[in-house]
Amino acid sequence: MTVSSVTSNPYASILANSATSTAASAVSGTSTTSGTGSTNLQSTFLQLLVAQMNNQDPLNPTDSTQMTSELAQISTVTGINNLNTSVTGLMSQLQQSSAIQSAQLTGHSVMVAGSSLPLSANTSSATGYSAVGGFSLAGAASNVTVTVKDSAGSTVRTLQMGAQSAGFQDFSWNGQTNSGATAAAGTYTFSVAATSSAGAVAATAYNAQAVVGAVPQADGSTQLMLGNGNTVPYSAIEQII
Repeated sequence: MTVSSVTSNPYASILANSATSTAASAVSGTSTTSGTGSTNLQSTFLQLLVAQMNNQDPLNPTDSTQMTSELAQISTVTGINNLNTSVTGLMSQLQQSSAIQSAQLTGHSVMVAGSSLPLSANTSSATGYSAVGGFSLAGAASNVTVTVKDSAGSTVRTLQMGAQSAGFQDFSWNGQTNSGATAAAGTYTFSVAATSSAGAVAATAYNAQAVVGAVPQADGSTQLMLGNGNTVPYSAIEQII
């Protein structure tokens, strides 16, 4: 703003009050982006504007263009403050929605990165057992092989998956070994090898884990607690079973 040349500063008391108000807000921890801060800013601006008009030099009055520019500036600042408040509220609602959505997964199984392959009883399987796993391919593959190993590292079963497209794919194992016998229930591991005419294709292994709970974090996000004791973010889930 243009301040007229006078011996005393007509804005001194206003600025002092504004500084005192700002300091009080800082001590109390009140954010200047809140609705109250926005109102105080408008009030201080209007007081300064009125004081400026009352104390302008009659021979050199305030430029109306400058005054319009100042009004536009305060309007912009107020709009930004209101937008910040709206975005903060929206983020809070999204975080609450994410927490509720994550909690609803409790009791379900999800596919997350890992090579564990638990074999458990399943009456609908011909062998009485079944296990499910998955993998994600960086590109299309002409041949994909899944190798299942026991706790000693010995190969138990080799599954030929044939050609597979890029992205996530799942598979099942009925517990049958390469010799035709049925493997005992327990936890096995698996690895994935994929090739194409251009060579090896990168593959990431995924295993099924039960969700046993949702844990809210200090930053507002939510971590899922899995049956194996690990916690992962919702974004780490590749598939919900």
